[in-house]
Amino acid sequence: MKSLVLEEKHSLSLRDFPIEREEAMGSRDVRIKLHTVGICGSDVHYYTHGQIGPFKVERPMILGHEASGIVIEVGSQVAALKVGDRVCMEPGIPDPNSRATRLGMYNIDPAVRFWATPPVHGILRPTVVHPETFTFKLPDNVSFAEAAMVEPLAVGVHAATKAQIRPGDVAFVMGAGPIGLVTALAALAAGCSRVFVSDLDDAKLEIAARLGPITPINVTKQNPAKEILAATDGWGAEIVFEATGSPKAAASIFEPLCPGGRVVLIGGQSQPIAYDAGAAMVREARVENIFRYAHVFPRCVAMLSSGSIDVKPLITRTFAFDDSVRAFEIAASAPKGDVKMQIAMPQ
Repeated sequence: MKSLVLEEKHSLSLRDFPIEREEAMGSRDVRIKLHTVGICGSDVHYYTHGQIGPFKVERPMILGHEASGIVIEVGSQVAALKVGDRVCMEPGIPDPNSRATRLGMYNIDPAVRFWATPPVHGILRPTVVHPETFTFKLPDNVSFAEAAMVEPLAVGVHAATKAQIRPGDVAFVMGAGPIGLVTALAALAAGCSRVFVSDLDDAKLEIAARLGPITPINVTKQNPAKEILAATDGWGAEIVFEATGSPKAAASIFEPLCPGGRVVLIGGQSQPIAYDAGAAMVREARVENIFRYAHVFPRCVAMLSSGSIDVKPLITRTFAFDDSVRAFEIAASAPKGDVKMQIAMPQ
């Protein structure tokens, strides 16, 4: 099975990989032929650094976890899906008997197995076996490319849910990468009247400005807190989403926040960050953290189908599977203006 394999840090290859022997079909599983796979920042980080936190690439690993495809085989007890169904897949499989899963927090089950997180292989390969429970049928008007965006969109929707957005709220999203922009879209869909988005990249900010009532802020030229306070008569934003993963950015999360506001930390931090407890205290700020998502994939698919969220402007480049090594090299260079790169699998 020809796959995109991370051999070790800075070393990728397209080669046959004997993954089929590791994936027996269960009675409640489906086999999916992959169609479109997105390149996530975590995939790129494994390529450039060889590890994320405690998860270290110690043997060759197939990359990729944002995907859509077609069901080509179903287990004997599969009821909701059939051969030929177009689907997207939630990449984390928890232990159904764990305490976290039984409490509904399956995304933070310590035993969760997540695609392209060592030692679990990803899905930049022809087919994958996956539980029916975490496989979602697509409406006819949702394309494979849009469906491969459901996984990152789920992060934004989970963050917006944690923020408890109220109609008319003003939000500030720090970071105009894929996660920042899907969070801005989710915030608008949840009822925000206006969203500010900050970044260093004018090209990404231009994309953000076309997504709706979004005000771009280039942090190299403008002070986000001053801009937001001036635009809100000194009150500030009801919600601040931190989606940069930058310790410097995270240190300023309370500056543009209104009294009683909410902060949602999304961006993964590689080291401890400065936290202004005094600034949080005088605002009685509520701070939430998210880890991936839970219970939101069907909501994301429904919003794409209804048109309440449009992710198509975020898909800035598509590569053929045979060019996937070059695609990762380009993604690792962080070219300006690129938001989401995807790989089209052979059909």
